[in-house]
Amino acid sequence: MRQVLPSAPSDSSVSVERQAERLREAGLRTLTGVVSDTGGIIRAKTVPARRIESFARSGMGASLTWPVFCVDNGIAMTPELGVVGDLRLTADLERAVVLDHGFGWAPADVRDQNGELSPYCWRSVTRRQVDRLASFGIEAMVGNELEFGLLDEAGRPLGERDGWPCYGAGVYSELSEFAADLCERLDAAAVPVEQIHAEYGLGQFEISLPPRDPVRAADDVLLARAVIGRTCRHHGLRVTFSPVPFSGGSGNGAHMHVSLTRDGVPLLSGGPLAEGLTAEGGSAVAGIVRHLPGSIAVLAGTVVSDQRMQPGHWSGASACWGVENREAAVRLLLATHGNPHGANVEVKCVDAGANTYLATGLVLGFAAIGIEEGLELPAAVTVDPTQLTPEQARAAGVVPLPNDAAGRIELFEKSDAARAVLGPELRAAVLAVRRYESELYADEDAHALTRFAWSS
Repeated sequence: MRQVLPSAPSDSSVSVERQAERLREAGLRTLTGVVSDTGGIIRAKTVPARRIESFARSGMGASLTWPVFCVDNGIAMTPELGVVGDLRLTADLERAVVLDHGFGWAPADVRDQNGELSPYCWRSVTRRQVDRLASFGIEAMVGNELEFGLLDEAGRPLGERDGWPCYGAGVYSELSEFAADLCERLDAAAVPVEQIHAEYGLGQFEISLPPRDPVRAADDVLLARAVIGRTCRHHGLRVTFSPVPFSGGSGNGAHMHVSLTRDGVPLLSGGPLAEGLTAEGGSAVAGIVRHLPGSIAVLAGTVVSDQRMQPGHWSGASACWGVENREAAVRLLLATHGNPHGANVEVKCVDAGANTYLATGLVLGFAAIGIEEGLELPAAVTVDPTQLTPEQARAAGVVPLPNDAAGRIELFEKSDAARAVLGPELRAAVLAVRRYESELYADEDAHALTRFAWSS
């Protein structure tokens, strides 16, 4: 009888075992695999250390309704997403880290029962657009800013009693031990902080993260939130990432910086177009500007995003572009001595309630569409867009971004560009979630009810 020898382990199997060993040696006690759902809420499954390999290979079960979970934990069921069926969350061990007290963290992909990536995998939206740009030789890098509010244990914003000078040295000094601890913990998690400061709103801080490949940059946003949350709890604080945690207060943005290169040569500088843009760089910017209005249901579409998406809030409430223009949705930062990372565009309208994978994928996808179609770059806006006459606004292609649920949903439903980037399944999920939430909170104080929904 011929002996049948066992097959050699695959490269992926060896990698899983190697990464699992690395994590256990680092003191991992449990591994939590996280996703950011359609509405931007971070959800998770956890296994003990002995089941790391299973989490990576077979995944942990999640009902088919996870893509239509809503901010109140309601479920916006659709004919496709109901009580029958299952998904699997598979932990990406290569991106896994061990935080304090043996708490393991990893981003997770969403797969079907056969192990194939699901059309509902949020992370894959970014991955597809990276591949799309790479197919014509372009590499994207993304860096993110995270704004968040610090509250005391009773839920009151820091600075409510004594005041909060924005960018104030005094309030930062008072919290310097927290800030230093946060920077060190993020460094240890391989998410180095570029800068940290006290922001405009009461108790508000901001950190800037360095440019990375887009999928990792999106992963880093979720990891940073986990580290921020754990650090806050260690210091007797609470943290909110709500786009507008208190009615009438300042909003939390999640500004996204994007740079593009071909064979290492920047597309956003050194070219013949306005402000040194190359032809492809100009078309990329044009694509982002043109299609942003149809994506606000994702980028700034929560039930509390309306107050932030207003002119005068530096939230990029107008779809247009300009050099260092903080009221433009797309702000071009030139390659100067003060910008060591080189020229990039900052998409300012993204808020802290957005699913970072969907937001990143949409911005990169719109840039790709602009390049593919050779879109012409509109004129730069050099003033506050609200100061333009109607004729000047039309000439520059300025479009006010929707700041109400009905407007966001209507433009999103009409956007062929958003449909192409997200795929029909996730597009339908976004519509179901946003419609449910807009109806649920029509007459509610959504700020109080959702204040900690996006915390981790």
